[in-house]
Amino acid sequence: MTLPIVREPAQQRGLSASAASRSDLAASYGRPVGLLYGDTAVAAIAAGDALPLAGGPIAFGALDLIRRDVEAIVVRTVAVGDLDPAILPDGLLDRLTRPRWPVWTAGGAACDGSVAAGVPAPAIMGIVNVTPDSFSDGGRFVSRDAAISQGRRLAEEGADILDIGGESTRPGAAEVSVAEEIDRVVPVIEALAADGHRVSVDTRKAPVMRAALAAGAAIVNDVSALTFDPEASNLLAGCDCPVVLMHMRGEPGTMQTDPRYACAPLEVFDELSDRLAAAQDKRVARDRLVVDPGFGFAKTPAHNVQVTAWLSLLHGTGRPILFGASRKSSIGSLSRGEPADARLPGSIALALTAMEQGAQTIRVHDAAETAQAFALRRAILATS
Repeated sequence: MTLPIVREPAQQRGLSASAASRSDLAASYGRPVGLLYGDTAVAAIAAGDALPLAGGPIAFGALDLIRRDVEAIVVRTVAVGDLDPAILPDGLLDRLTRPRWPVWTAGGAACDGSVAAGVPAPAIMGIVNVTPDSFSDGGRFVSRDAAISQGRRLAEEGADILDIGGESTRPGAAEVSVAEEIDRVVPVIEALAADGHRVSVDTRKAPVMRAALAAGAAIVNDVSALTFDPEASNLLAGCDCPVVLMHMRGEPGTMQTDPRYACAPLEVFDELSDRLAAAQDKRVARDRLVVDPGFGFAKTPAHNVQVTAWLSLLHGTGRPILFGASRKSSIGSLSRGEPADARLPGSIALALTAMEQGAQTIRVHDAAETAQAFALRRAILATS
């Protein structure tokens, strides 16, 4: 059952919780709100009225402090200057404000979130599906030459990373054999890596990861968050590459069968936190891990909207955020039922929302259009 969200009155400035009431106010989660950009962010941080989000350049002026009650999700907004450490989760402010040391690069510069940069500049991850059955472009790039050409085109259009996948994970998709998946992705990775492009492999299988890394891939993007193949964690513990842990429940073939959440953003946060801990337990270094909320995976359109609206919550994991909603079916469901190839405007809207909440990487089919939208929005934020 989805729980209602109840907002308590915002705490008045200068008033702190009494010791007697702190236990009733103790929060389990903190969502950065009151986001600021450019010179406004720099000035607010200097004045002590805001804190840097993930080290900057975005700042946040308040936190939504969130706790679960039996019948509701209770939210109270507190200004940064009035935060009482006694009612915050341990280490939360450190995780929210600590710089995200670069796990890959964007625009030729480290993605270190420098406040001097003024506005966020997320990396663009371009999608290359070497599959006959992906939901958006299945079959268009299934041949080696077509996939390589598409990767090169995306890079020319502004993609900082090329994400190569050989198995569709659309709802209802069937599993592909390891041998076939390797045959699809390895020649493409070899060619694009030889060109000097930064390449990611989109797979949940350890043998495919191994073959892709040997072929020149520099990043592993696992939609199962290392739960599908028990050997994946062991393999990656010995590799010095970034690893994306995406949120999903079940398998692609069954994940959209009546997904339910009491509060989707909080449960996504909890389950990704569990996956981060599990990866660390397997000796995959935490500073190489990236989280992805899994837009469209085991979620209804309503779940996807709420997770996106609360995306800044995931900064509380202390890890970089990757967000991928490009051309997903929820865009059509929330609009006029447009097919995948007519969902660019909705994809851009979602990408801009993620950028404004500090996501470090945005995964897209349309690199040129996304880069243009980012450039314009960053120019506006820099002068606001």
